[in-house]
Amino acid sequence: MILESGAKAKTVKKYLGKDWIVEACNGHIQDLPTRKSGKQGSKAMWASDGDSLPDPPWEWTDRAEGIVSGIIRKANSKGVEEVYIATDPDREGEFIAWRLSIIFSDFPIVRRVTFNEITKSAVEEAVANHKEVDSDLVDAAKVRRFMDRLVGYRCSKFARSWNLKSMGRVQTPTLGFIVDRELEREAHVPIPFHSVRASSDGFNFKVRFHEKEDEGAWFDDDGKHFPDRTFDGNLAETAYRAIADSGVMKVVSVKEGKNRRKPPAPFTTDTLLQAASSSLGWSMGKTSKIASDLYQAGHITYIRTDSTRTSESARVAVRELIREKYGENFIGPGSLGADAKNGSQNVQDAHEAIRPTAPEIEEIGGLEGDFGRLYRLIWSRFASSQMSDSIRERRDLRTSVDGIERELAGTASWLVHSGWEEASSEFLKEPRVSQPKFDLGVGSEWLLDDAEDNPQLTIDETKPPRRFSESSIVKQMKSEGIGRPSTYVSIVQRIQDRGYVQNDGGSLVPTESGRVLWLDVAPIYGSKAGGMEILSSSFTSEMEASLDGIEMGAANAVSIWESFSVDFKEAHNKAIEYRRRTPTPKQISFIESRIVGLDEETVKSLLGDKPVESLSGEEASELIGTLTELSKTNGGPPASEKQVSYIFSLIEKSGMTDSDALSLVGVNDLSELTGGREGSASELIGMLRDSNSSMPATEPQMKLIRELSEQLGISMSDALAIGELATEEDVTKSEGSDLIVKLKAMRRKKGKGNRK
Repeated sequence: MILESGAKAKTVKKYLGKDWIVEACNGHIQDLPTRKSGKQGSKAMWASDGDSLPDPPWEWTDRAEGIVSGIIRKANSKGVEEVYIATDPDREGEFIAWRLSIIFSDFPIVRRVTFNEITKSAVEEAVANHKEVDSDLVDAAKVRRFMDRLVGYRCSKFARSWNLKSMGRVQTPTLGFIVDRELEREAHVPIPFHSVRASSDGFNFKVRFHEKEDEGAWFDDDGKHFPDRTFDGNLAETAYRAIADSGVMKVVSVKEGKNRRKPPAPFTTDTLLQAASSSLGWSMGKTSKIASDLYQAGHITYIRTDSTRTSESARVAVRELIREKYGENFIGPGSLGADAKNGSQNVQDAHEAIRPTAPEIEEIGGLEGDFGRLYRLIWSRFASSQMSDSIRERRDLRTSVDGIERELAGTASWLVHSGWEEASSEFLKEPRVSQPKFDLGVGSEWLLDDAEDNPQLTIDETKPPRRFSESSIVKQMKSEGIGRPSTYVSIVQRIQDRGYVQNDGGSLVPTESGRVLWLDVAPIYGSKAGGMEILSSSFTSEMEASLDGIEMGAANAVSIWESFSVDFKEAHNKAIEYRRRTPTPKQISFIESRIVGLDEETVKSLLGDKPVESLSGEEASELIGTLTELSKTNGGPPASEKQVSYIFSLIEKSGMTDSDALSLVGVNDLSELTGGREGSASELIGMLRDSNSSMPATEPQMKLIRELSEQLGISMSDALAIGELATEEDVTKSEGSDLIVKLKAMRRKKGKGNRK
């Protein structure tokens, strides 16, 4: 049996026994060629005939050929006749299974098996109910790759004119949410307000200054009425003084009721990330890593899911535990999420929700620290989903105070049935369980709590909308239908790694590069150039839904791909045409740097009365050529032989053509490059070095990282986490270099410790 990871294989081996060979392929084995693969790796896409999908030359990923060859040799030496491929039960897992099924086709029997949980019963059931590779899932994975490749290669090359590293089909609209939120914050005009509150027996009361129809009623920018806020500072001060002087409130009305809180649904990928952030204070990367380890060890179900569905046997097991531990009145009908109820198109329901594989076990022996904490969070959420509503007695009170005409409003509530909150109590704020000590009847008096800030006069103003956090941007992605559980973490990490977003104390803040990408460059693939909004969240959501349709057999993969290709080609051509008409910031910067030293008469002869920004793209290109020639005639030195040689090597590494590289500085031939620190040769060297640093890490780099991780006794995933990197495929040259420095420093530190 072949699985993706060694940890997963180790767990499965225990269940299958000594008659089985269980091996790990370590993730993707073959994929689209990368830029370091030569000519094929530089292609954005391969031709198709309209009746089938493109057929690219699938190439081995790093180390994969050696690993797979080793598995084949071992299988042949043992006389293996049956091969079971048990990669993950999703698009990417099916894609890996497809490539493995082709590579192992010489064996008499090749079978596909999937399981949502790594337990003995699930593995045995999967083996007994083997199937064929799902071609719909494979096609969905292929089309996703083709879409991402086409957009990533074409748009990223386009973006380099703005000194940007990359653009992406999903990462760019995700960045857009963050930039747009920042613009909202900057446009926010604070609205001042005054409010007065007082507490009695721990319950909060607020002065109701104005009803909706009152003159001076307070509304926010969205038209929402806040009766406890006023613009009138004198009115607020009077109310505050009266409450402080009185020290007692009299109940004038009581409205009885109950609050029923329904249990939450079991975890999906996005809700687990959000809950771990709010309850445990964890980053997405940490949660994803620990959850993956728990899954591979067989403790929880598959972690990449949008579904809130759970198996009947699991529900029966946890309900029996609830009945024994808490009582029959704690059993509920079972909770499903809103997405499941509404049949949302943004949801993939191929797998169960994230739950314990053995729900009857609250805590697993030997599972300590963070692993134990996350398991408890997942167990409590699943148990809670099968429990009864929590119930609170509620009293809505209106009170009066001598000296003011306005009433105070407050709510007294206390827990009478804990329901689902009982299982999740360690992750919730402790509720009040006692009734108020003061009489709840009309005419009764409530004394103010003896506290320094009671009553409290607040003078404040409305705040701008909060910035996104890692967990809230995932929630936004889910809501807008872009990205999927398997990509949430990597997408959010990528826009940070690319320098488009910074994580400032948990808040995602767009950088200047991020703003330029979303506000200046992305619109050229849409409204600016008069084309389709290819990089908008709405278009991306449609494409994600199309991929889901392919996966479920409801949409034709070839038709979806052809339609996308046509739309993208149109948008890209219009973007290119727009760029020809409009100078890039790089061109403007070049021109401005060259005209600084020219006399006024010469500048006027070159530009006339036009500012540089008003030039067309063609005019800018012509002017750059003129300025380059002028630099030569004015004694500008030619590029040195050493500079030219270095430029050749950088161009070769980048995979660019000579003409594309030279166009970055507005020249057509190497002979046109100028030397010196301020010359175009130096400028081009800087651009190419920046470009190359964002290219994929080299095999020698990755080999050294693996060696260093082995020397340190840590896994490859842990090593990548040190550099805040998600996967090996995402590591750039620059990031690889930085990670090597960090790992070498750790090795030196470890060596010193050993010597003590």
